Amino acid sequence: MTPSVLLLHGIWNARAWVGPLAWRLRARGFRVDTFGYSSVFGGPEVAVPQLLKRLQGSEPISLVGHSLGGLVALEALRQQPDLPVSRVVCLGSPLRGSGTARSLADHGWAMALGRSGELLLDGLPAWEGKAQVGLIAGSVPHGLGSLLGAIGEASDGTVALDETRLPGLADHCVVAASHSGLVFSPEAARQTAAFLRDGRFRHDPAAHAA
Repeated sequence: MTPSVLLLHGIWNARAWVGPLAWRLRARGFRVDTFGYSSVFGGPEVAVPQLLKRLQGSEPISLVGHSLGGLVALEALRQQPDLPVSRVVCLGSPLRGSGTARSLADHGWAMALGRSGELLLDGLPAWEGKAQVGLIAGSVPHGLGSLLGAIGEASDGTVALDETRLPGLADHCVVAASHSGLVFSPEAARQTAAFLRDGRFRHDPAAHAA
């Protein structure tokens, strides 16, 4: 059976943003759909119930979320852990809270985060659930967080590497991409596909050519 995947975009984006990643996963044999939501004016209070409704009664499926999308996916599974979701991949998601979001708030730009501000500021450091979770971080520090001086060089430019880690989760890997670049990165797509199929990333450098 062709594995099904649902992609979630991040803040200030729309469904089309994850199109390049969707294309690469389809080329690797996945059946892919995208979940659109209002990241600023609706936020998690609207997006999470919509996602729960989308997943209830679904066939077995995996979730892939970029940035805020990963937080929305995990929050939905935190609320309803018995949904038919076996694996989740988070790309550049600030699971321990976002220093960039805190810097924006400190500089009087909290309104730019809209109703997603609280989730971005706090993250999900105490998340527990049944699904296997894989975390992909970028290592090219080009982005808003770097411009604001909110995070150091060990980042994707918007989210620090340390912000993408949670203790006890299945696997974590780093690819050479900026925060925005994660959805365009062939390596991020390869690693996402590996985790969705096997529950682990490919840490053997020789596998990168596969």
